[in-house]
Amino acid sequence: MIDKTSTALIVALISILGLTSCVRYNVAEPLDRFSSPEMGTADGNEITVTAGSTWFAEGEYENFILTGQALTRENAEAALLFHHTDGKSGYEVAFRNGAIDGTRKSGSLTSVRNLYRSLAEDGKWFDFEIAVRGHNIMIAINDTVVVCYTEPEHPYRTKEYAGRLLSHGSIALKGMSGDVAFRNLNMTRLKKDAVNEADTMPRIDEQNDAVIRFQQQNFPVIDYHVHLKGGLTKEMAHAMSMNYGINYGVAPNAGEGGVGRMLADDKEVYEYYNEVKDMPFLRGVQGEGRKWTATFSQKALGVFDYLFTDGMTIVDHKGRLSRIYRPEEVHYDGVTKEQYMDHLVDQTVKILTNEPADIYANPTFLPEELNAEYAKYWTDERIDRVLDVLKKHNIALEINARYKIPSFDIIRKAKERGIKFTFGTNNVDADFGKLEYCLQAVDECGLTAEDLWFPTMSVRGTREVVLYNKW
Repeated sequence: MIDKTSTALIVALISILGLTSCVRYNVAEPLDRFSSPEMGTADGNEITVTAGSTWFAEGEYENFILTGQALTRENAEAALLFHHTDGKSGYEVAFRNGAIDGTRKSGSLTSVRNLYRSLAEDGKWFDFEIAVRGHNIMIAINDTVVVCYTEPEHPYRTKEYAGRLLSHGSIALKGMSGDVAFRNLNMTRLKKDAVNEADTMPRIDEQNDAVIRFQQQNFPVIDYHVHLKGGLTKEMAHAMSMNYGINYGVAPNAGEGGVGRMLADDKEVYEYYNEVKDMPFLRGVQGEGRKWTATFSQKALGVFDYLFTDGMTIVDHKGRLSRIYRPEEVHYDGVTKEQYMDHLVDQTVKILTNEPADIYANPTFLPEELNAEYAKYWTDERIDRVLDVLKKHNIALEINARYKIPSFDIIRKAKERGIKFTFGTNNVDADFGKLEYCLQAVDECGLTAEDLWFPTMSVRGTREVVLYNKW
């Protein structure tokens, strides 16, 4: 028999030490008992989730670390739900692999932090970790953190996702398509005061943030044109991407004459690729200068997810290599501005025709003196010449956030032709915004996710390389 004094002592210990009856904190325990309204019960180390089925684990959780392994098949998809109570509340983590095709990939905190490149492969078991500590959600795939999201005090949620908030609740596995297997699931309960010490970025004010609105629409937000330069490191880009909710495509320059990380030959291509292949970025490359097609093999450049080039380096009317973004290299030498503009369009068409790129970057860029009258020099005839070659060779048109080009009128014309789009910044340092112009263009020009380009649409590997520069 326990007397009142003993009871008081127990209560005091619970209060002082934070003890809770029958709850073990910071101890990993198997999560191996599931029940399904459709399928009955399942016990054991491994469970396969089929399309249309939902399996609920025993217990409810608030702060926790959940680890395990998953195996997907081609086009298979499942979701792991946590803080799940009524079928609508709580968050979902996606499990889907495969090529970069615009579908959400493994590790996505769906409709809040969607990811479009997976660090895992179909047909191979891969590790995952999901942790909730206070307001922070961390997701890792194969030991690489892919999501670090801190729910703000006033989250932005659409009506459809109004319940996608932190609270407490059960863990569930939900089949979306095909079969996805899970094994070695282990759950560690964490105390209420648990914090993620690695969560050092400021919370996003979602009430005034455009990116979360696109995430809530499941509209892919990808910046394909990020360079590691001006103080921006791989680690900084990783942290910024997760904080902002923008997928980054990080690209070096392959060729000569650019700024930032430059690759000189095939050997350097492979060395760079091995540096970044396991990082949570899309892996791009920029064809820089006008000799890159002769310098690098198609096989070497083919390891990248995509390749882009621009018309900012041309051979001018006197045969000189001219970087038109540098005023000191822009020479008219007796020709009128209209004649110079015609030559610039000729060069752009020649570049896009002969250099097999996926994306036309920094599109319609003009030298400083001409750019003051952008609409005057980009006549309908000149616009049509460029759009014709994009359409012919299935080249995507970048909407560039830094230069705010092309104009909305040109974007609308391109959309009418069925040309696909990408978003890109072409940053000079680590302070380069959040694709504001690109997201504005979506609204102003009526773009949808169907208008976007993804690497699965690439045809550059089938195009002939023409060595057209003889200087």
